[in-house]
Amino acid sequence: MNAHDEDRMKQLLKQAVPPVVEDAEPARDLWPQVLQRLDSATESAAEPSRWVWVDIALLAGLAVMGASFPATIPLLLYYL
Repeated sequence: MNAHDEDRMKQLLKQAVPPVVEDAEPARDLWPQVLQRLDSATESAAEPSRWVWVDIALLAGLAVMGASFPATIPLLLYYL
């Protein structure tokens, strides 16, 4: 890079990135939103998920594979 390219890069960076203020604070309080999001996550965790059926299907597939090909059981246990 020559000096002209470096100056152009500095100019573009100054335009793209706002200056950092020493005592910068958020425009609003974010903690109530964090608490609300945590509460909604715990409520949704209490409900049965639709992914339970996928987990059951994968577990059944592993059981069928283990019964059909017993030599794969040590391999599966190795990766667990």
